[in-house]
Amino acid sequence: MNHNRWLIPPAALAIHLAIGQVYAFSVFNLPLTRVLGVSHSAPDDWRLTDIGWIFSIAIVFLGLSAALFGKWLEREGPRKAMFFSALCFSSGFFVSAVGVHLHQIWLLYLGYGVLGGIGLGIGYISPVSTLIKWFPDRPGMATGLAIMGFGGGAMIGSPLAVSLLSHFGSEVSVGVWETMLVMGTLYFFLMMIGVFLVRVPAEGWKPAGWTPAVNNGNKMITNNHVNADEALKTPQFWLLWVMLMVNVTAGIGILSQASPMIQEMFPGSVTPESAAVFVALLSFFNLIGRFLWSSFSDKIGRKVVYGIYFGLGLTLYAAVPSLGSLSTEFWFIAACAVIMTMYGGGFATIPAYLRDLFGTFQVGAIHGRLLTAWSTAGILGPVLVNYIRQMQIDAGVPAAQAYSVTMYIMAGLLLVGFLCNLAVKEVNKRHHMKF
Repeated sequence: MNHNRWLIPPAALAIHLAIGQVYAFSVFNLPLTRVLGVSHSAPDDWRLTDIGWIFSIAIVFLGLSAALFGKWLEREGPRKAMFFSALCFSSGFFVSAVGVHLHQIWLLYLGYGVLGGIGLGIGYISPVSTLIKWFPDRPGMATGLAIMGFGGGAMIGSPLAVSLLSHFGSEVSVGVWETMLVMGTLYFFLMMIGVFLVRVPAEGWKPAGWTPAVNNGNKMITNNHVNADEALKTPQFWLLWVMLMVNVTAGIGILSQASPMIQEMFPGSVTPESAAVFVALLSFFNLIGRFLWSSFSDKIGRKVVYGIYFGLGLTLYAAVPSLGSLSTEFWFIAACAVIMTMYGGGFATIPAYLRDLFGTFQVGAIHGRLLTAWSTAGILGPVLVNYIRQMQIDAGVPAAQAYSVTMYIMAGLLLVGFLCNLAVKEVNKRHHMKF
């Protein structure tokens, strides 16, 4: 096998930078409320509450498709999966463009929500198993490189959409359907780069001079394999499911309300413009955390890194209400930045944790099933923050203190994650495959 394994991370990045656009979908929200009125919302224009379901449907179908198509991916290989992902994701834009042009919201739900969501799920897991097989010596670094791209997708998608909306916008059009057509086309060709670059290593291939690690307790790296169906029967799978769910719930809880949260905690000193900078800063730390923490996990082990995520995380969440009452916002921003590195790191480290426990045979399929935890957290996190905040305000609590109860709840959830991580042990040998 003469293929250069360092071509596999760029292949994965091409896929993840494309589908990571989902984090920038909110750029379309306000223009979609003015499709008919153009300069302002007309009586028959869609409301934000109608549009908000597009993103939610996409995230739900991300988790469902990752779980349902994981074994198909392992059987058919990453190239076919990446191509199918590119077709679904780009088609989601095209169907949505028709929906905007005809002003039929159900076509946006079907297009970006269902088709695009399926493309998201298959695209998200398609490079993971291949990367781990090419980089058995550094699985955390390899998956971190790819999943870093998903976190950075919005850094490309947001300015691209804004530029195209400005270019196509006119007195008679907000430019959304035209922008979606162009973006669907551009992302298809970007994802095809990944399709052409990806390869799977030959059976038994390993890096020159590398020998499989011997289990050392903290790292818990197995040389055995567990298939995807059998993995569901192990307590380790469900412990990791809960760990991912609580880590993502806590992170999304801050991400979904970052701008209003800092403005309400520091009224008068934080403007909407500076709050937007805060949101961009959180995205940056989310991005770099995916690579740094997952790479660090190759050195000290996945269990230790997750212990840091939960131990340090619950401390910071519990401290946020006090930091929000200080005269300066510096320490509040610093705490949120560290939290975001661990939020991103949790996504990037989990595939390598699965590989350590279950081997490489169907790690992509196992990862896909675990991502249903993300779908759950995508609903639970925003609901906790939004509804508890509103209950606090309705009860007469000042807006600056309305997030305190939520932060303490998030700290409690992370304590649950910490205990689950402590309980993770090697998979019982009765679950191992017999070759």
